[in-house]
Amino acid sequence: MTHREATVPLASFIKPFHAHYFSRTVGTPFRKRKYAFAGLPSLMPLVRAFLDTSAAERSTDFRYLFTLLGSELANNSIAHSLSSEHGSTYSLTVDRGANGMTLTCQDQGTRHPMAPGPLTATDLATLAPDAGPGSGRGLGLVNALADRWGDNGNPKFRQVWFHLSYDLTDNPWTQIEGEQ
Repeated sequence: MTHREATVPLASFIKPFHAHYFSRTVGTPFRKRKYAFAGLPSLMPLVRAFLDTSAAERSTDFRYLFTLLGSELANNSIAHSLSSEHGSTYSLTVDRGANGMTLTCQDQGTRHPMAPGPLTATDLATLAPDAGPGSGRGLGLVNALADRWGDNGNPKFRQVWFHLSYDLTDNPWTQIEGEQ
């Protein structure tokens, strides 16, 4: 028996009453926005559209950085949790405040046994170029560029979050861009 693949438009994964979450345009103001994604790598363009749309009212740099860091949390859910199992999901929740936005990624729990406790990030300055998957490089990026980040320490029902201030003046991102 052979396996057949079917190609479907990404838009078919969007519930009609949530279409404005993915338009990449400024829309109705919101305080909180949440969406559950199937744990499929092929849906990452939808994740990026959701993140970019959530930050649509902000500067280009803020939108890019928010989308970059949020994509990292989503990728971690797919790569390291049960959210990538058939029929499983992870959710992204955006909280918009007066001074910045907080993104929380909630997954279905770790794929491998892990003791309870907070996640740690590798310091990007000391990370070897040949470091493999699971090296903490992605969380190192979140650690370096978000104002704050953390998790609930529960490997069976993980929630990882970061906060990014609208004012990027003192953010290391502005220093990276200036070195080009």
